[in-house]
Amino acid sequence: MNEYTLFRRTSLALLLFSGALAAQTPKLESCKPVSERTGPEGCWILASKPLGKLPNQPVFWTLDVFNDHNSAQAAATSGSTVLDALGRIWLLTVGEKSAAPIGGLRITQVGPLPIKADEDYTAQYRESIMTPGAVSRVHIHSGPEAFYTDTGETCLETTSGKQVGRNGHDVVVPEGEPMELIATGSETRRGLVLVLHSSAKPHTTVVTDWHSSGLCKTAK
Repeated sequence: MNEYTLFRRTSLALLLFSGALAAQTPKLESCKPVSERTGPEGCWILASKPLGKLPNQPVFWTLDVFNDHNSAQAAATSGSTVLDALGRIWLLTVGEKSAAPIGGLRITQVGPLPIKADEDYTAQYRESIMTPGAVSRVHIHSGPEAFYTDTGETCLETTSGKQVGRNGHDVVVPEGEPMELIATGSETRRGLVLVLHSSAKPHTTVVTDWHSSGLCKTAK
């Protein structure tokens, strides 16, 4: 076998190996409006609500579920949004910590959220369904991002290290911190996401000046 033939065979083998690795790591597209939904998996923007300036108190994301929309609307406050996601009716509220509502089931309260007192905020809610191994693009938000996980597991690597989100363990990432998400474990990750972003800035910006170090690829 001459050197040229050996070179071509080696190059082809490397190409096939790279393709196999890529096939094992599905990429998660950027979140899209729910009106563009074509299937169950992906990241879908369900609602956005301008909130203005938030209370000068610790601010939390409160998640409650109800049996019907009327009951959820009756329990809503000025910081609340009622929506359908993950097969349930949700009352999602940004504000001070509150007692469990009458007629609803308290799921969790995430926070306190790191916010700025003089900022006008918009609450953007997303439904995220990721196949194990799916990886997000590296990005930042113009405000804190909070994650509630219903099933499965998500590992987030940021400049501060890694956090693992699963049912009973919620995650918060501060404004402007680059992050990469990987759906870890063996079960489909299903969850809700709050991006509490500046109303005057883009909610999400893809960045290329930071790369993960692979902390989440070995998450256990």
